[in-house]
Parts: sequence; C-alpha cells; structure tokens
Amino acid sequence: MQQFIDVVLPIPLEKLFTYAISQEEAEFLRPGMRVAVPFGKSKIYTALVHHVHASPPLAYDPKEIHQILGEQPLVNSIQLQHWHWIAKYYMCTLGEVFRSAVPSAFLLESETLILKNDRVAVDEMNLKDDEFLVYEALQHQSSLKVHEVSAIVERKNVLPILNRLIEKNVILLKEELYEQYKPKLVRFVKLADAHTSEKDLENLLQSLTRAPKQSQVILSLFQLNASQEKPIKVTELERASGGSKAVIKSLVDKGILEEYFIRTDRVTYDDGQGGHEVKTLNPYQEEALTAIKNSFESEKVTLLRGVTSSGKTEVYVKLIEQCISRGKQALYLLPEIALTTQLIGRLQEYFGAKVSVYHSKYSIQERVEVWNNVLENKQKAQVVIGARSALFLPFLHLGLIIIDEEHEGSFKQFDPAPRYHARDAAIVLGNLHKANVMLGSATPSIESFYNVAKGKYGYAEITRRYGDVVMPDIELVDIKEQTRKKRMKGHFSERLMEEITTTLEEGLQVILFQNRRGYAPIVECTTCGHSPQCPNCDVSLTYHQYRKQLRCHYCGYHMALQESCQACGSPTLDTKGFGTEQVEQEIGQLFPDAKVGRMDLDTTRGKHGYEKIITAFEQQELDILVGTQMLTKGLDFRNVNLVGIMNADSLLNFPDYRAHERAFQLLTQVAGRAGRTKKRGKVIIQSYNPYHQILKQVSTHSYDEMFKEQLYEREQYKYPPINKIIKITLKHKEYNKLNEAAEWFSKSLRNVFGGSVLGPEYPPVARIRNQYLKNIIVKINQDQSLPKTKNSIRRIEKSFKSISFYRSVRVIYNVDHI
Repeated sequence: MQQFIDVVLPIPLEKLFTYAISQEEAEFLRPGMRVAVPFGKSKIYTALVHHVHASPPLAYDPKEIHQILGEQPLVNSIQLQHWHWIAKYYMCTLGEVFRSAVPSAFLLESETLILKNDRVAVDEMNLKDDEFLVYEALQHQSSLKVHEVSAIVERKNVLPILNRLIEKNVILLKEELYEQYKPKLVRFVKLADAHTSEKDLENLLQSLTRAPKQSQVILSLFQLNASQEKPIKVTELERASGGSKAVIKSLVDKGILEEYFIRTDRVTYDDGQGGHEVKTLNPYQEEALTAIKNSFESEKVTLLRGVTSSGKTEVYVKLIEQCISRGKQALYLLPEIALTTQLIGRLQEYFGAKVSVYHSKYSIQERVEVWNNVLENKQKAQVVIGARSALFLPFLHLGLIIIDEEHEGSFKQFDPAPRYHARDAAIVLGNLHKANVMLGSATPSIESFYNVAKGKYGYAEITRRYGDVVMPDIELVDIKEQTRKKRMKGHFSERLMEEITTTLEEGLQVILFQNRRGYAPIVECTTCGHSPQCPNCDVSLTYHQYRKQLRCHYCGYHMALQESCQACGSPTLDTKGFGTEQVEQEIGQLFPDAKVGRMDLDTTRGKHGYEKIITAFEQQELDILVGTQMLTKGLDFRNVNLVGIMNADSLLNFPDYRAHERAFQLLTQVAGRAGRTKKRGKVIIQSYNPYHQILKQVSTHSYDEMFKEQLYEREQYKYPPINKIIKITLKHKEYNKLNEAAEWFSKSLRNVFGGSVLGPEYPPVARIRNQYLKNIIVKINQDQSLPKTKNSIRRIEKSFKSISFYRSVRVIYNVDHI
C-alpha cells in the first residue's frame, strides 16, 4: 500500500506538502525527522516530517522524497505544537517558524552544479563568446557553480547563457546537497604500538641519536604521559618539546607516532566543575522565594518585582538548583547578549559545565552543537542561557523558564517573521511542558503587572537592595536654564561636571548614558539648511566621526563626509544633536587623565565585543563608560558611583503609546547601575523639561503611581493591556500603488470592524530600502474573539490578493505590536 508524508518546508507557504514514500521509509520515518525533497522544477529543500499517512493528495501527483537526512528526529512533538501556536497566534506560516527556529546548518539547500555533456560532440563555432568561456572552463574543471560562471563571464545574471547552453546540449545541470555542519576534530598523538615495550623504546631512542629534535619530541611525550592521564594533543606536544609541526609529521610518517582524532564541542568552559555554595539568601529574598514556590504550586506564572540590585539572580539560582535536582532542564532568557557575558560566569560558579549558551553571536557550528546537546539531554545542557532564539531549542524535560528583565522590548522579534514576543511564547512553552514560569524585573511591563492585579499571575517582591544598600539619589538638572546662564560645557551641565570630578577623585567609576549611537544624527548646511539624506530610506544620515562617514542606520548605506554642501556648495557644514561618539570625545577633552570606553552597536560587533568592554570596566581598566541602552539591563558593576543621563527628552518625546512606560523603565534601570555596594550612588538626569511627570516618578522610585496613570490612559484610548492590537503594514516600491492598496485594505477592514481601525498612516520613517510603508492598526476589545478577528483579516487579505493590481503589495502582520 502506497504511503505518504506531509512535510513542513522552510519557505513562507501556508500549507503542508505531501510526498510519496515506500513502506520501509514509512516504518522508519517519524514526525520531526529531516528529509530532502524536490520542490519546483529543480530546487531541493530540507523539509521536516509532520506526519506519515496513507491518503494521497487530490490536487497534484506527489513526488518522491530525495533522501532521508539523519536517523533521529531533529525536533520533538512539543516543539511542533509550540510552532503551530506561534504560526497561528502571530499570523505567519509554519515554514517561517521552522526557518527561524532551526540553526541554518540543519537546512541543507541544493547548489546547482554545471557539468560538461560528454555524450555530445560540440561545434565550437556555434558558440557565442560568453558561451565559449563557460565551455572552455569546463574543459579544465569537472564542474562549475553558478557564482563561478558569474565570475567567468563577469555578469550577475547568467541564467540566459546557461539556458542557451542547455538548449545546445553543451552542459548538464545537477543539484547537489551540502551539509553545512562539520564536527570539530582535535588531533591527538600517541606512540605506535610497535614501540611501547622498554626494549623497543631503547632501540628507538638509540636510532634517533642523530635526530635530536625528534628524540626530544619522544622524551616530551613520555613526560606528558607520566604527568597526565588524558590523551595528548599535537599542539600540547609541540609546546612541551619545542619541536615544530614538521618534526612531529616526520615521526608520524616513519610510523613511530600515531595520530588520531577526537570530536570535541566548539563551546567548552574552562571554569571547571562549579559546585560553589549558593549564597545564603537574606530574609527579603527568602520571603520572595516562599511566595514564588506557593505560586508555582497553584501552577501560576509568577512575577518577581525586585528593586535594582536586590539580588534577584540569587533567587533564580535557588530555583534552578531545585529544578536540576529534580532531573529537569532550566531555560534562562535574557533580552541582551551583553547580559549573558556576566551571567555565564556567575552561573558557572554554581553549576559548572552544566551551563550552555545560545545566541546569535555564536557561529552556526556552535549553535548546532548546543542544539544537539539539548536534544540528547546531555549533562552539559541542563541550564541554557540565551537571548530570545533559545526558546526554540528541543527541550525534552523542561522544568523551569526564567524570563529576566521581562519588560524589555528586545524580546519582541520585528523582522523577519515570525514576529513573536519571547516572553509570551515562553509562557505557552512552559504550559506545554508543564514547567514553572518565572518573570523578573525591577520595572515590570504594564501587561504583566495588570495580569498580577487581575489575579492571573502570582506575585512576589523584594523591596530592599542586597546588603541594605540605599537606593541611589536621583537629581534632575534643567539644561534649558543652564544653557541660558551659559553654564554648559558642550553637552555637560555644571552639576554633572562637579559630580564626575568628585567620583573620579574618589577612585570610583562613572556611566554616561545617551540612547543614540554615532557622533551626530544630522549634518546640516548653515547657509541653505540642506542635510544629506539616505537615497534608499526617508531619514537623514548619521555622522560617525571615527570613520569620517555618514551612515544610514536602517539600510546600512554609507558615504564619506563631504567637504562642502551638496546643494549649495558652501563649506559651512555643522552637526545637530549628539550621539555616544560625541559624548566620548567631549568627556575625553574635559577629563584628559580619565580612561574612557564606549559600548554601543559599533563597538560590540565581534563575538567577544561585549565581553572585552564589560571585563575591562569590571576590572577598573576604564574610569568612564559611555553607552546606549545596552548598559541599562541588569549589568552588575560593583564600583560605579555615578550615572549621568545626557538627555532624557529623546525618550519622552517619542510618537508611541508606550513612550512614557519605556522612559520610566529605561531611566530606572540606568539609575540602578549606581551605588550597588556600600556607598549611596548618585544619578543625574539632564532634561529641558525636568518637571515632566515621568521624571518625577523616576526620581521618587514610584512605579505604582506610574502604573495607575498609564493604565488609566490606556483604558481611555483603548490600548493594551485593555485591548489587543494587530498592526498591518503594507509595503511596495511604488508610492501611488501603495496608497491605493492601503485605502482598499483599510476600507474593507472598516466594513467589518467599524471604528476600531486606525489608518492607513505613514510611519515616521515612511520609506526603508526603497520600499514605501503604510500602517493600519486594528484594536480588538476584550469581549471580541481574537481567532475570529484574525480569520476575518485573513479573508480580507485573500480578496485583496485576488486583485491582480495589488498582488505585488506585501502585507505584514504584527500581532501584539510593541
């Protein structure tokens, strides 16, 4: 009887595809296994088996699969359930979730090989010049890849040439699958069996008397063998004997030494066994831990609100310890890779090699290894720390999920799909695994705190800092008044200068926060007012001084800084606004003896970029650290006494319903970096409007007041958490077509949902990468069914796509838009 499988392809298509398999394959294949399948005319994709069945598809004749990849399932049934939920809730396809969730090394894709057709005699006179170049290259090489042909003929699009050669029977095409993951093999050596007895060894050393370097290598090998039980690496032997690779190779060639390879993980930790005693908790932490456990017993998601530096991490460590002792895995999610750097060290002290890390700064190969370790439930993957993508790992026995700094916007994925929120998706994952879910923050999001108020979540709090350290003293400085009185030095007020001087004299450290990278956001001609714009996006170019470049932060376009204005030719160019680079330069001039570092997207590009800067600051190699919001989240610097916020207004005056909540969270978190040990820290917030309600609430640490105020506003204007929001973005390169399409779409939505549809409206940046954007927002009341609403929107999209004029307009859904 003919058998079939339905597979998930890693492409944005709605439905599953069916392929034919044999009876033996049907017995072997299970959901979650990888298979290579032909798709379209010549492409081969890695697909995931969804289920095996015996009913053929009605609309098409199923093709046969190409091959089976791997003997074990790559993902488990709970993961597949979770993916289905993400696809359904965030209005994307299962294929998009599959592509996003799995390390790309698992997604084998075909590479088209071009081969010479040996069965046909080719008349070279019939070939055009470009065709002859390809034919000639194939005389010297057995096969060519498409990009190699492109280099030979010096043209980007080579498909017409290849099609002509296929028609003339000169070439054949072949699809070949490439496995991207290669295990790391380490080279070891040992003495060949023929020389292991004492007599043989004596003879060997005598025969090497005329080769002192080789005999030195043999003697060093003995010393290493005597001092350690472990196998000996080639590099280790080189170091110990002072010999070169060539000496060792000649001994291997003579058969005196034998080399062998052992597969090892790329990510290994030297910090040993762990096993440090977990710190004893103070009474406030104990109280919070008891409240959390009680809440877990009633199977509730629990929110821990602890003021900055209250020791939330110690409470998490206790929970992880209990989770591991029950033989379960723990997942610790963080919003920023910068945070993992500090935390890895702390968790390794307690749990040693049981800790694994998973985030996008790791190479593909390293991510594959962590994936496999989690899948096989290995000892080294009992505690996984990671950014939002760690959520997709194939956990088998997940017992605890901790989402630290749960209020962070970085947990939301914006591009590409799935546009999921890691906090919400983790809560669903915990539910599927029957695992405990813990949310932690000093400034919880309005949504989470609203769920606590409603009794949906459990709640625990720590109101005192660890060691009874006093909360920092927050001072607001009016820079409008300071500028009027000419008391500003660059972007520094007199008050901030005094405090920096005092702090540096006491040998303590300073953090300066400015939430914009680069040197200045705008370069402007003072004669005609022209400022250089990005040719692909509707934004002005940001000036980066260290490269003398103007850069676009949306598409990456850059150009050298011009000597004169491009519009009027006048050399009067000036900068407006300021970024971290300018702050770094100014502080360097004002305090020439201080060592200044900068931490933003430009300085943390490499894999260890974060680590280097954070370690240098921790070890007090830097006196002043200037940075963007990377600095704000949960980092623990013992010696920081002063935090300066260069300009709070850019956070407050933002066209977004969350601007005030975000500003409160960000400023409170930055302030929390100050005075984490004995001495009371100081925070100086510079603003043109120091009487703003949010700044007052930050300075008095009154979260509850901010929560009540924001919730009242959200109720008035029907925003989350009272209502749900779906943002629909339409995208096209033609301005007029986009306008027409957006009008049609919003009119159709209004026919169904009435007044709860806002837009269409251009966003603040209305063109990115030469594509115009228009947004429509749908607000959904609490008594309205979310699945039904989504189905209605999908139906409207189907009608929209059936109009040929609109088919090229891209529709993007962002559910729970932040």
